[in-house]
Amino acid sequence: MLRPANPPRRELSELASRFAEEVHGDPDGVTLTGITLATADLRPGEAFVAIQGVNRHGAEFAETAAQKGAVAIITDAAGADISASAGLPVLVVADPRGILGDLSAWVYGTGAGDPLPLLFGTTGTNGKTSVSHLLEGILDQLGVVTGLSSTAERHIAGEVIVSRLTTPEASEMHALLALMRERHVEAVAVEVSAQALSRHRVDGIRFDVAGFTNLSHDHLDDYADMEEYFEAKLPLFRPDRAVRGVVCIDSPSGATVVERAEIPVITVGTPAIAADPSSSARADWVVSVDDERASGTTFRMTGPAGTLTTTVPVIGPHMAANAALAIVMLLEGGYAWDRIVAALDRDGGIRAHLPGRTQLVSGERGPAVFVDFGHSPDAFEKTLAAVRRVTPGRVLMLFGADGDRDASKRYDMARTAVEGSDILVVTDHHPRFEDPDSIRATLVAGARAARPEAEIHEYSPPERAIEAAVAMVGEGDAILWAGPGHQDYRDIRGVRTPYSARELARRALKAAGWPVPDSAWPVPYPAED
Repeated sequence: MLRPANPPRRELSELASRFAEEVHGDPDGVTLTGITLATADLRPGEAFVAIQGVNRHGAEFAETAAQKGAVAIITDAAGADISASAGLPVLVVADPRGILGDLSAWVYGTGAGDPLPLLFGTTGTNGKTSVSHLLEGILDQLGVVTGLSSTAERHIAGEVIVSRLTTPEASEMHALLALMRERHVEAVAVEVSAQALSRHRVDGIRFDVAGFTNLSHDHLDDYADMEEYFEAKLPLFRPDRAVRGVVCIDSPSGATVVERAEIPVITVGTPAIAADPSSSARADWVVSVDDERASGTTFRMTGPAGTLTTTVPVIGPHMAANAALAIVMLLEGGYAWDRIVAALDRDGGIRAHLPGRTQLVSGERGPAVFVDFGHSPDAFEKTLAAVRRVTPGRVLMLFGADGDRDASKRYDMARTAVEGSDILVVTDHHPRFEDPDSIRATLVAGARAARPEAEIHEYSPPERAIEAAVAMVGEGDAILWAGPGHQDYRDIRGVRTPYSARELARRALKAAGWPVPDSAWPVPYPAED
C-alpha cells in the first residue's frame, strides 16, 4: 500500500465522535496517521479496520495489529468482542467496509471539497484500462504531471508500481490520492470496476469526469445476471460520485446510461462498430476510422469543438473509440481543444503505452504476434476483427479461460474465437483451483460445436502452445494470444507462478528463426544463455 511520505495526524477522539456508534477504551490523546484493512501492510500509528471475511473475521488479527503498532481497531459489534484482548481502543461501527471510504477520506483529507488533482474515472466491461492509459498518455503530451490507477499499473508522477486489484481498496485508494497530491500530480486517471462500486472501493471520491465504455458478458461469477452487473456500474453517474460524464453509445447499455445518468453527459459514437449505427451517428462526437495498420489506427472525430484526425498506437476501431472517449473526457475536464489538437499534431498522434492491449511483440519479418488482455466474447470479437483487417494471411487465435471465474462465458468465448480465426489453439490461462483439463475440454467442445470443420488444436502448458502456434504460421500470418496481456504470472492453485506471454512469444519466434525486437519488459525467467 502506497502512502504519503508525510502522513496526516488526526485525533482518534475526533474520528470516534464523527463515525463511531460505540467506543471501548479511551481514544483521548491518541494520534492517528493512517488506516488499513491489512495487518501485513500496517504501519505504526495507523488504525486497523477489521471486517468480516468469507471465512474469518478480521478482528481475529487485532493482537497482531497491536504488535505492529496499530493505535486503534475499527470494527463491527462482533469484531469488538473478538478484538477486546488486543488492549487498544475499539471503535464500533455498523458496517466497517461500507464506511471505509468516508473514514479514509477524512483521515487523508481526500474527500469531495478537499484540494485534489483533477480526477477522471472510467468504467465499462472492456476498454476501461485502455482509456485510462490513453488519458494519461495525452496528459503527458500536454505537459501535465499525471497519476494512474489501472488493472495493469499504478503511476505517481513517473513512478510505476504493478497493480494488485483493478481498483484498490478504499483505504489504499485514498492514501494513493494523498501521495499523488503530495507529489504535485495535477490529474489522475482511475479505472473503476463494477466491483469497486459494489464493494465501496471508491467511496468518498468524487470524480471530475466519469467515462463509460460499454457493457458485455462478463463477471457473472460476481453478479446474478447482466442487469445486476449493469446496475452496479450506474452509481458512477450520480452527483455524489462525479460532476459530469462522457458515455460511449456504441453498445445498447450506453444509451441506458445516458437516460439514467443523474449528471450532465456528453456522448461519443463510432457507427462502424456500433450495435445501432444510426443512433451512434447522432452522438455529440462521432468517430470514423481512416486507416488501420499493425502499428496503429488513424481516426477522425468530429463534434462541437471541431474536427481532429490523429492516430492511436494500437489496432482496431474499438481502440479509436477508446481514444476519442479519452479526448472528450479531457475536454470535459477543462483542457482546451486547441491545446489537445496542437499536442497531438506536434507528436504525430497519441503517445501512450497500453500494456498488454493488442501489443505487437514480433519483429519486422515473420508472423505478427499480438498479445492482448481481452478475456470476454466481446473483446475477442473486436480484437480478432482488428487483427484480421491488418493481416494479409491467416489469423491464428491462441487463448485459455480463467478458472474459478465466470464459467458462463466460456462457450461464447470459444465460439467467437473459432468464428473469427483460421486456426484455433486452446491452452491454459489461470486455472486457479479448477481442473485445467476440464476448462480446455469445455472450450474445445464449444469451438467444435460452432465450427465442426475448423482447425482446432489443444496444447498444455502455454509454453508448448505458443511454440506450436508459431510453427503453424509464417510470413504474412498473425497470432492473437488473448488473455494474459500485461500479466507476469499465472495463478495455479493459489500460487502466482512467474510467466510472461510477451516473453514466451518472443522466445518462440526466435527459436523458429524469426527476428525479434529486444525484450522491452521485465522478464520473470532466467536470462537465456
